[in-house]
This record gives sequence, C-alpha cells and structure tokens, in this order.
Amino acid sequence: MAEKRNLGNDAAVDKMTFEQAIGRLQEIVEKVETGQIGLEEAITQYERGCQLVRHCKQILDTAERKIEVLSKGLDGQIAAKPLPADVEAENEEE
Repeated sequence: MAEKRNLGNDAAVDKMTFEQAIGRLQEIVEKVETGQIGLEEAITQYERGCQLVRHCKQILDTAERKIEVLSKGLDGQIAAKPLPADVEAENEEE
C-alpha cells in the first residue's frame, strides 16, 4: 500500500482563504530557497505548493467570473469601467 505523505499541519487547502494560501506559499518558498529543509521535504512541500497554487487560481477564476457578471450592461456586453479614485489611491499606496 502506498504511503500517504503529510502535506502540512495547516487547514485543508480547499478551506483556506486566498490570503492564507498565499501566505503558506510564501512560507514554503522561503524554506526551500534558504535550504531549511532537505530534498524529501522539499518535494513534499512542492506538492503542497502545487495544491495551493491550484486553489488560488480557482479563487481568482471565481472572482473574475463574478466581476464579469457584475460588469455586464443591459445589452449583455461587458463594459470596462474605471476604478473609483479611492481604490486607485489605495492600490498606489501598496
């Protein structure tokens, strides 16, 4: 019987928020880049990272579809709308 690897002690990937998943990805990258873990653990963490990336992509795709639906005009065409000034200013500060 194949041994199931422990992919981390944190919450199941599908239950994570986008921010939690990105934070976990950053932790994994830091551990791998600084050599804090060995090869076997790096492979396990790579697998975990792939799960996290897929989860983040799903969240982003869902958000994109919601925005698309909200942005459609009465004629069914998607209309590009400028961001409100307060959102633009907030993005520039980051």
